[in-house]
Amino acid sequence: MKKLCTFGLLACALVLVLATTAYAAPVPSLTHAYLTLIILFVAAILFFSELVPLPITAMLVPVALSAFGIIPANEAFINFGNQWVVIFMGMFVVGEATFVTGFAEKIGLLTLKFSKGKESRVLILSMLAVGVLSAFLSNTGTIVVAIPMIMGMCATAKIKPGKILMPVAFAASLGGTMTLVGTPPNGLVNSVLEQMGPAGVEPFGFFEFAKIGAILFAAGIIYYAVIGRRFLPDEVKECEMVEVQKPKRPEKMWWSVGIFIFVVVAMVSKLLPLVTAVMLGACLVVITGCMTVNEAYRAVDWTTIFLFAGMLSMSTAMKDSGAAQLIADNVVKHVSNPYMLLAVCCALTAMVTNFMSNTATAALMAPLAIPIAVNGGVSPLPLVMGIAMSASACFLTPVATPPNTIVLGPGRYSFLDYTKAGWPLQLISFVLIVIFVPMIWPF
Repeated sequence: MKKLCTFGLLACALVLVLATTAYAAPVPSLTHAYLTLIILFVAAILFFSELVPLPITAMLVPVALSAFGIIPANEAFINFGNQWVVIFMGMFVVGEATFVTGFAEKIGLLTLKFSKGKESRVLILSMLAVGVLSAFLSNTGTIVVAIPMIMGMCATAKIKPGKILMPVAFAASLGGTMTLVGTPPNGLVNSVLEQMGPAGVEPFGFFEFAKIGAILFAAGIIYYAVIGRRFLPDEVKECEMVEVQKPKRPEKMWWSVGIFIFVVVAMVSKLLPLVTAVMLGACLVVITGCMTVNEAYRAVDWTTIFLFAGMLSMSTAMKDSGAAQLIADNVVKHVSNPYMLLAVCCALTAMVTNFMSNTATAALMAPLAIPIAVNGGVSPLPLVMGIAMSASACFLTPVATPPNTIVLGPGRYSFLDYTKAGWPLQLISFVLIVIFVPMIWPF
C-alpha cells in the first residue's frame, strides 16, 4: 500500500511539474522558481509522511533539481563536501570513541549525581549547559560535542535519549541567539546593516542580541521544564537506545579524552580550521587504538549526513531560482504597517528557514527588509533583529537548523516528531519576538 501511495504521489508530482512548466513557459525566469517550490512541496509531503526513507527523500531533492536544470548537477551534489557535513562525520567518530573507552559513561554517572537521575533535572541541566556554551561557541559545534556526553548520561540513567536530545538541540539554537558569534544569522544581519543601513544607524553590539535572545532561551527552558516534555516522542521509537554500551577498551579512555579535548580546544581557539581539527581527531582515535576502522565507519549516522547534504541543495535552488525572492516579494510588498511588517518578516523567515539554511534565509530577508523600512520612514533595527531571531528559532523540521539535523539519528526521531514537539515553542518564540523586539528597538 505504501509503495502504491508513493508511486501515486510521485506521478502527481510529475504531472504538476509538467503543468507548471507549460504554464510558465512564456516567462522563463519564473519557471525554475515555480519548479523549485513544487519540488519543495513534494519533498515536504514525503518527509512528513515518510512514504520513503528520509535519506532517500533528501537525495531525490538534488536529483530533481539537477534533472530539471534548476541548478547544475555539480552544484546539486557538491554539498557532500560541505564543511559541516565533514565535521558531522568526524565528530560522530570522535564522540563514539568516548563510548567505546568508557568516558561517556563516567560523565553520565557524574552528572547523575547532580540531577539525582530525574529526567526533568537532566533535561534542564543539559539545556542550560549547551545553551550557554552556544552563546560563545558555534551552536552547531556545541551540539556535536555535547551529544556523546548526553547519550552517556541517558544510558546510565535509563532515560530515553529522545526525551533529551531534541530540547537540547533547540537550546543550542536559542543560546546562539544571545551573542554576535553564537549563530551565523546574527553576524550576517550585522554585515547587512553595515552595508545597507541608513546614516546614523549602528550595527548591533556583541551582547545586544541577548536583550531578546536571553528571553527566548529562558522561554525555551521553562517551556520544556513545565509542559514541553509531554509533546516529545513516546517510548516506542527509542527503547533500543536506552541500553548501556559497555566499554570495550577502558585502557584507552584517557587517549579518547585527550583527543576529545584537543578537538574542542582547537575548534574554540581556532588553532586549526574546524574541519581540520575534527578530521584529525577522527584519525587519531583510530591510530591510538581507541576504536577500529570498522567501528569508525559504523559510528557515522548516515541519515544525518544524507539529510543535511541533500537538503542544502534546496537552499541553493531557493536562492538561485528566485523562489525565495518570489515568496518574500509577494508577501512583504502588500504590508505597510511596521508592526504587521515585523510579524510578516518573522513568520516568513521562520517558515522558509524550516526548509532551507537559516543563514541563507537571513541573507535573503535582511537586504529585502532594510530598504522597505527606510522607504517607509521607520528604523530597520527591529525588522533586522526580528529576522535574525526568527532564523534561529525554528523547530518544526529536522532541516531547519544544523542542531536539529544532528540529533535526528541519535534521538531516533521521525520528521513529524519535530513538528509535534516544536510547534508550541515555534509559536511562543514568534509571539515573544513580535512583542519584545519593538519595545527594545522602537520603530
